[in-house]
Amino acid sequence: MNRYARQTCLPEVGEEGQARLAAARVLLVGAGGLGSAALPLLAGAGVGQLRIVDPDVVEESNLHRQTLYRMSDIGRSKVEAAAEALSALNPDCRIDPLQARLDPALARAELSGADVVIDAADSFAVTYALSDLFLAGGVPLISASVLGRSGYAGGFCGGAPSYRSVFPDLPALVQSCAVAGVMGPAVAMLGSLQAQMALSVLLGHAPSPLGQVISVGLATWRSAGFRFDTAPEPEVAGPAVLSRSDLDPADLVVELRPVEESPGLPVPHALRLGSAEAAKFDPPPAARVVFVCATGLRAWRAAQALALRHTGPVAILADGP
Repeated sequence: MNRYARQTCLPEVGEEGQARLAAARVLLVGAGGLGSAALPLLAGAGVGQLRIVDPDVVEESNLHRQTLYRMSDIGRSKVEAAAEALSALNPDCRIDPLQARLDPALARAELSGADVVIDAADSFAVTYALSDLFLAGGVPLISASVLGRSGYAGGFCGGAPSYRSVFPDLPALVQSCAVAGVMGPAVAMLGSLQAQMALSVLLGHAPSPLGQVISVGLATWRSAGFRFDTAPEPEVAGPAVLSRSDLDPADLVVELRPVEESPGLPVPHALRLGSAEAAKFDPPPAARVVFVCATGLRAWRAAQALALRHTGPVAILADGP
């Protein structure tokens, strides 16, 4: 009995489907909690190539939810530790690790040849950047987010509407796992959903997970879902997400971080403004204004506020480590 016998016996998979998985290339962004759940399932299912992008190293506080790693991995690059574990799980799967922070420029470079992209970074700046890029490129994007004991997973682009069509703007309050906390099983459930969605896209299952959002609330023991196949793209899109290489010398670049948080400027001609100053900032009408912060959250809010009174383009740059 071969490795995939319990999978290929399913009529919706079979030997033909297994061959499709073996020929597939999946790009996964974020080897944290979501990625730790999704990656072993994808490798175990026989996906031929997994490209993993993440900038971080393993920390002890990761281990309660990032179960791909062990105590001996603390201090190691997550992508290298993940590649080692996944190769041991299934040597037939080619693992390509890249220790880097994904920005739009890197995403464009990694787009070539990807059959499905899994957004497991749980970063709104990454999600919007990927969605904008892959909507134009026609590549399926499986994104998820989790906080506390609840979260959602959805399939975007690749012929379905974009992430912006469902989430045109940020909620009033956006927190991180580091601040608000998260439980491991909730993360694992959402990461597993991402893996199942990606496999279903690769196998051509119907109904497709593209155009579908599934939400899970483990505090109330409820789940829900909806389809958004006909959702219109927003007439006025939110701010574009840029990388440093996208900046133009004519851009008005506004650094929102104080000197103690970010001693250097993203470009020499950048302005450094506090929140109160940024709220009163009055740039020339046609200028493109790019707000900069670590995660993109402060930049997004400043850009949204400026867009109400500025006729030129507004963008953000998430410039964290």
